[in-house]
Amino acid sequence: MFHWEGIAEFVTVADEASFTGAAKILDISTAQVSRKITALEQRLGTKLVLRTTRHVSLTDVGVIYYQHCKQLLAGLEQADQAVIDMSGVLTGHIKVTAAINYGEKKIAPLVNDFMRQHEQLTVDLVLSNERFDLLRDGFDLAIRLGKLEDSSMVARKLDTRVQHLCASPDYLAKHGTPTQLAQLQHHNCLLGSTDYWRFCHDGKHHKLHPKGSISCNNGNALLDATLKGMGLAQLPDYYVLPHLESGELVTVLDDYREPEDGIWAVYPHSQYPSPKVTKLVEFLREEIPKSHLK
Repeated sequence: MFHWEGIAEFVTVADEASFTGAAKILDISTAQVSRKITALEQRLGTKLVLRTTRHVSLTDVGVIYYQHCKQLLAGLEQADQAVIDMSGVLTGHIKVTAAINYGEKKIAPLVNDFMRQHEQLTVDLVLSNERFDLLRDGFDLAIRLGKLEDSSMVARKLDTRVQHLCASPDYLAKHGTPTQLAQLQHHNCLLGSTDYWRFCHDGKHHKLHPKGSISCNNGNALLDATLKGMGLAQLPDYYVLPHLESGELVTVLDDYREPEDGIWAVYPHSQYPSPKVTKLVEFLREEIPKSHLK
């Protein structure tokens, strides 16, 4: 017979990488969390959690046990939710990550709207340009931009984006407008978190490594430099469309623009998908395209 004692505490500690954080979510004392996990480790006869004064991590055995227990709890949650669904109430906690700027502009407002509809949910929204390991770092859902790496994760497309190479009219008046990729070597190219730009022409894809005076991992900073006439930048549509419409920026090399790529909801594969995660994903799929009209 399966023993559930300590499982919820163990999974929550793994998700939060913190005994204190787990205690707050479970609404019990830190000492009680620690006792439950110690008893679980004694029952299994192995160490699951490594504790130091500053850090909590899982042992190799703990990682495997966590992956199994996470799915078991998801199955239990699904069973609970099947009953709760009769009243339309979602409960529990969701941990979500998204890139900083896209998260601020698109995801955070929609997550807030979702929370207003489901007041018994709690959400931990982490906006970061770091690409987290969802299982290791305890995330239920990630919003990924662009091309996806091969993965065992489930990926559902939420929207598309287009990368625009653009500059201010003043910059182009001073330095000329490039009409071929080779001419970019004569321009100041403002780079983001990668040192290359992607292009596509006559069905062939090109990866170019331009040079410039600024390299910054923040799109807003690159946008500001571009608006101030400091160079060319390749930025997604959600940064530049208002400035293209106002005439503050213009696009160049449109014939070399890559086809649109995806914006994705990515979450761990499970035999028992979490109802709160799947409903949040469906909500985002419906609402993100509507936000383009605002």
